[in-house]
Amino acid sequence: MSAGPIEPHVLEAEDFLEEVHSFEFWFQAVEGYLSDRPYGRTAGLDPPVLSEGDRDALVTTLCNYCVGETMALEGASGMIGFAPNRQQKIFLATQAVDEARHLEVLLHRLAELGVENHEAEIARRANRSLLTFKERLRQLVESKDWEAALFAQNVILECMEFTVFQTHAQTADPITREVLEGIVKDERRHMGFGENDLGRRLASAPHVRARLTEIRKELDPLVLGTFEETLEELGAPRETRPELGRSYLAAVGRLGFGS
Repeated sequence: MSAGPIEPHVLEAEDFLEEVHSFEFWFQAVEGYLSDRPYGRTAGLDPPVLSEGDRDALVTTLCNYCVGETMALEGASGMIGFAPNRQQKIFLATQAVDEARHLEVLLHRLAELGVENHEAEIARRANRSLLTFKERLRQLVESKDWEAALFAQNVILECMEFTVFQTHAQTADPITREVLEGIVKDERRHMGFGENDLGRRLASAPHVRARLTEIRKELDPLVLGTFEETLEELGAPRETRPELGRSYLAAVGRLGFGS
């Protein structure tokens, strides 16, 4: 008889990492919110009636989410080759699967909204700040700089997506809300991986913090620029927009990477 799932927090440090970076742990983590949810949402939900303006704004927003998820997919898969150990390689493989699934469900949502050529539509509507971020992350991955690439992807990018998706889900139509809520659950796990790995590295090599702080100074304006354009498209009241930026900065700060 099976003893049931392991509670990872009772394990010793090395056994904890072995468990939470495994495919088995990933299976258990995602099963609850993926089972019986084709394309990330409950089957049979009636499509919402959107005005042409609301539909256009949602298409632009989802196109930019696709840019972010493509960035994360390429980043996670690219980092597997130079990850320092087997556990990290396995976790990044699970993250690459997550990011590919996120991209797929977002493309499916775009198709439901009438987008026929998603590649052309994404290229036409892509946020300039987000594209600059994507290029910078690509450079860090190609340079095989583990700490910098992990920080840019699993701390900065994941915090940005977590904050935006969580905020958007509060006012989204029911289908888009379910899709975003499922993605947010994965982002928490990806952020935890970055926090755990970089936290241990900073404890043994505190000089790394100064380098990561400089990278954050470079990337933060791109994140905040992305927020501004996204909220403009979603029609968020201008007076509420600084709250999203503060939420992102607080999230990164909680991970131990202050300004």
